[in-house]
Amino acid sequence: MSQQPHVLIIGAGAIGSFYGAILKRAGCTVSAVVRSEYDAIRDGGFQFESPLGDISWRPDHLYRDGDQADSKPDYVILATKVLPNSDRAALIRPWLGENTGIVLIQNGLDIERELADAFPDNPIISCLAFIAVSRVAPGQIKHNAYGRLVMGRFPEGIDEHCSRLRDLFVEGGIDIKLTEQVVGERWLKCVWNTPFNPLSVLANGADTYTILDTPGGEQLIRDLMAEVMAVAEADGHPLPAHLPDSNIAGTRKMPAYKNSMALDYLNDRPIELDAILGNVVAIAHRLNVPVPRLETVLVTLRMRQGGAAG
Repeated sequence: MSQQPHVLIIGAGAIGSFYGAILKRAGCTVSAVVRSEYDAIRDGGFQFESPLGDISWRPDHLYRDGDQADSKPDYVILATKVLPNSDRAALIRPWLGENTGIVLIQNGLDIERELADAFPDNPIISCLAFIAVSRVAPGQIKHNAYGRLVMGRFPEGIDEHCSRLRDLFVEGGIDIKLTEQVVGERWLKCVWNTPFNPLSVLANGADTYTILDTPGGEQLIRDLMAEVMAVAEADGHPLPAHLPDSNIAGTRKMPAYKNSMALDYLNDRPIELDAILGNVVAIAHRLNVPVPRLETVLVTLRMRQGGAAG
C-alpha cells in the first residue's frame, strides 16, 4: 500500500462526499464515482458548509459508471443506500484490485454478507455513521453536526486496515471508535433506527416529537425496541436493558427532526426498508423469535409500497 492511500468513493452523495472530504484533509488521494451530478462536480467539486471549516474538495479522479479506473485504489468506500434489487457486488467489482479493502458506510443489518461472499479475499471494514449532513443542491453539501464513525472488521475483530483508516479519519478531524464486534454495534444502532425510521413513513413523514408525543406513540416505540433487542439477544448480541430509556431521552434532548427514511419518503425516493427493518424480521423468523409489532409495520409498509407502485 502507498504511503498516502488512494481511496475511491462510490455513492458520493452527502455521506460519501463528507467522508471523502475528511480523507482528503488527511492527505489521501480521493476519487469518486458519480451518476447524476457529474457535470456539477467536475466543474465545482464538492462545496461544503460545515462547522469543521472549509472542507470543500475536488476529486483527484472523477468517474461515471462504466468508466475504467486509472489505477486500483487501496480502499473502496461504498456509501450508497442499501435498496432491493441493487447488486452492490456488481457495482464495486470493476474498481477492486486484488488487495483493495472494501469499506461500507451504509445503514442496516446483515448488509455485509453479500459482499463477503462475493469477494472472500478482500478485507471488509464495516462502518456505522453518526452524522447530520444533507445535500442541498448538486455538489452542495450542508454538514450540520457530528461525523463519528464506529468501525470494525467484518465479521469481527480489528485489523491493520481498521487501524490505518482510524488514524486517517482522526487526522482529518473526526472521532472514530474501533470495535471488535461490529455486528453487535449494528444491532445497537438498530434499536433506534428500526422503530423510528419505518414509523416515520407510516406517519407520513412525521418527525421524532410527533412520533413520541402522539398518545401511545412512545409506548409503541418502546415495544418495537424491545422486539429488536430480543432478536439481537437470540443472535448472540445481548444489549443493555437501559437502551430504550436512554435512546428516548436522547431523542427528546434533540430538536424535532425527520430521519433519513422520512426524508426519502417525502422526496419520493426509495426507502431502505429491508436493510433497516426487513432483515431484522428475517433473522427473527430464522431464530423463532416472535416480533408481531415489527411484522405488522413491515407488512403495512410493503402494502404501501405495492400501492404506490400500482
